[in-house]
Amino acid sequence: MLKKFSPRFVLLLVMVITTGCLRLLSVKYGGAFFNFTPIGALALFGGAYFTQKWKAVMFPLLILFLSDLVIQRFIYGGAYGSVFYSGWYITYGVFVLIVFAGGLIIKKVSLKSVLFAGIVASLGHYLITDFFCWMGSCVNVTTGLPYTRDLRGLFDCYVLALPFLKSFFMGTVFYSALLFGSFELALLRFPKLKVVNRS
Repeated sequence: MLKKFSPRFVLLLVMVITTGCLRLLSVKYGGAFFNFTPIGALALFGGAYFTQKWKAVMFPLLILFLSDLVIQRFIYGGAYGSVFYSGWYITYGVFVLIVFAGGLIIKKVSLKSVLFAGIVASLGHYLITDFFCWMGSCVNVTTGLPYTRDLRGLFDCYVLALPFLKSFFMGTVFYSALLFGSFELALLRFPKLKVVNRS
């Protein structure tokens, strides 16, 4: 017999889904703020508030997948192939790591813990995804050629990705403030949202 969903769980799920919709808007209308995305904040939020780890991973990951599907099909018009774009498994893997980072770092929600988690998430995303970009088929935008397989090529890859790191970090901080702030206010207003049963 299925347990009745708690108000806490329903609110968390609504917030996760809403954030996924905000991601679509940031991709479609981001312009110069490309990579100003809520996915880092969404992963941290899931890791911090879902008390069952499978839910902390599954729901944010499902939102990432569904928003990727809409982005690839309706925003980019299939220009980048299917939903499983090149290197998708690296992005999804990093996303899962950020979920666990949220659970480990944000034991108690505070400005300091959320900001620190945002820094860790952003740097982790930057270092891992751009390392695999350098290892894979990414092209150096200044030369039009693949990055050289040496330290110089890796350095160039990281340097050229700095604007993306900046946008990702800013997006993570902005959306974290929105998500964590909103839920903490809701906890103050509605004590029933506090953890009693597993959500």
